[in-house]
Amino acid sequence: MPETIFFRDNFFSSGVTEIYNGNKERIGSLDLKSAFSSSVDILNNEGNIVAKGHFPFFSRSWIVTNGEDRELGNLRQRLAFLAKRYEYTTEGRGVYTIESEAFSREYQLFDSSGEIVAEFKRVSGFFESPVYQLVNHSDHLSNDEVIAVVMGVNMINKRNNRSNSSGGSH
Repeated sequence: MPETIFFRDNFFSSGVTEIYNGNKERIGSLDLKSAFSSSVDILNNEGNIVAKGHFPFFSRSWIVTNGEDRELGNLRQRLAFLAKRYEYTTEGRGVYTIESEAFSREYQLFDSSGEIVAEFKRVSGFFESPVYQLVNHSDHLSNDEVIAVVMGVNMINKRNNRSNSSGGSH
């Protein structure tokens, strides 16, 4: 049975936060590098980096790598009417689609055959740092990799919100 995992972003998108399983046991941590670089390291309980996510310079893609900096895949937002849609293209393991209704905090990750391989949702309140609940059903995507993808969706949404709020009339 898949494990439920909880992790959170920091309000200012920098610093270290814990990753917990459904039994409230610490299973790792997120190191949110800074509010300006939009990158994250996923660490195991021993403090070793097991996955990373970042935006390359002047790129709209979120790149996910393993602890040795080998690219695992890249995440891009896709245009969708009244929905949020993303595509995660892996190195040799297929293309995954991430979907959510327009104002929903719940997302589903589908493989190329349309099967749900992971589900995640924001479970935090309005003024709190986002807390995510993840259930990974995949045999091909590790929990660490999916956490990096979820943080990529979060960072893409933050980037969109910043550009929408700064795009006032001139």
